[in-house]
Amino acid sequence: MYVRDAKNREEVWLLDAIEAMELDETAFRSRDYVVAVDETSGEKAGFGRIRVHKRDDAGSADADSGRTDDVCELTSIGVLESWRGQGVGAHVVERLVEYAGDQGFETVYALTGEGSYLAQFGFRRIEESALPVPLQNRLEDKRDGVDPDAVPLEIDVDEFQLPERLREAFKRAPDDRDEDSDDDSPEDFGIDPESATYKYDTGR
Repeated sequence: MYVRDAKNREEVWLLDAIEAMELDETAFRSRDYVVAVDETSGEKAGFGRIRVHKRDDAGSADADSGRTDDVCELTSIGVLESWRGQGVGAHVVERLVEYAGDQGFETVYALTGEGSYLAQFGFRRIEESALPVPLQNRLEDKRDGVDPDAVPLEIDVDEFQLPERLREAFKRAPDDRDEDSDDDSPEDFGIDPESATYKYDTGR
């Protein structure tokens, strides 16, 4: 099992999975996602996203406080049902936090009702007033939409910790899974084989 950047041809798979799991697809871009893949079968097991918010798009409050740097949000973490409990989500989160650090972010935020899950990695709850303005607006939107129980969390990138039990679980991919090739298929490209029409218009 490994985690890699999402491919453009996986847009349809990601959109289908996000819809099925009732996750947030706001401002969807496949290049913001990573995907966990079983190296033996090619089966995709999970995914997640880092979304960067521009503070200058959020109004004057942050500018008045002198806070003009961009904001990094961890969002849309999903694991296929048959892969849950095997460390997939943990490694998706780890890869995304590493990615944020590589992009120069010192802090990663999350707005979720699954705070207890992220707490095991070092995420801590913060006051809503401590959120950067773009995420205060996002929190309201998430509570009104896909995640009514969302609360604000943050972590310093260099404080992220992956529990060893999850690291070991991730290394042990089941041997009895059905083979699922990672070869290209029509649906990978948004084509419905039944009607040969595009399932999604992604503006490309």
